[in-house]
Amino acid sequence: MDNKTRYTFSGHESFYCKSLWLKKGYDFVSKNKDFNAPEAVIELGVGKNMVSSIRFWMRAFGLVVDNNVTSIADYIFNNTNGKDPFVEDLGTLWLLHYYLIKTELASIYKLFFVDFHKEKNGEFSREQLQLFLKRKNAETDYAHLYNENTVKRDIGVLLQNYVTPQQSKSNEDYSALLLDLNLLKQTEKHYYFNIKGKNGINPEIFLYAIIDDKQQNQIVSFDKLMDLALIFCMTKTELIDTILFLVEEYPESLRYTDDGGIKQLFFIKEINKIEMLNKYYNK
Repeated sequence: MDNKTRYTFSGHESFYCKSLWLKKGYDFVSKNKDFNAPEAVIELGVGKNMVSSIRFWMRAFGLVVDNNVTSIADYIFNNTNGKDPFVEDLGTLWLLHYYLIKTELASIYKLFFVDFHKEKNGEFSREQLQLFLKRKNAETDYAHLYNENTVKRDIGVLLQNYVTPQQSKSNEDYSALLLDLNLLKQTEKHYYFNIKGKNGINPEIFLYAIIDDKQQNQIVSFDKLMDLALIFCMTKTELIDTILFLVEEYPESLRYTDDGGIKQLFFIKEINKIEMLNKYYNK
């Protein structure tokens, strides 16, 4: 990690991302509307703080950059040819989960699903996660900006995004966008990564993430693959099984080697990542 890294632990106004918010946000930005305009409250049908939260989540999921919708936002949410405008497919949730971590605009998600996950495979408490985030922040040049209460709220929102409530008072408690991934579970006082009980990720979606993450590199190290596997809460065995499946499925493009304990995935021929998504959604 570069000492110049500056983590961000705020912006969501303490609201988790609700199921229909990204579609609302996409339609809003597509009409060249401004989140800061007074009429945004009426257009989006939510309170002022929620308008700010929708804007934050649109950026955090990589759907808006500089007030313009991105290509992945169009791919999913476009009203004419979007693949899953109302996010009814589990693969779309995996895709959005990946982008939330990839963009790093909301720093806690990559820190949690990759770095913290490496250290904590068993149960953990909110306090343990908070201490971990404080330690990571202390390694940067911005340690003096760390705010205990801000990070505490960020942890609360992260858990609301992924943990199904044990006791709910209304259907609204189940409206968090990413709950159906089933990635996190809660015990009486602790939480844990739901490795064996999560919903599985489709191989094509995982290959899309590999291609997107590797950029121009033709060789992907096993360590890099393991980092991606952590994002999706895959075990080492699941990862290898998925890679072997993909190599069998795309023998002209992929080769997996394990020479002397050095495991690597080779891209013999480039695969178009959008074609991978098309293959998934066209099934």
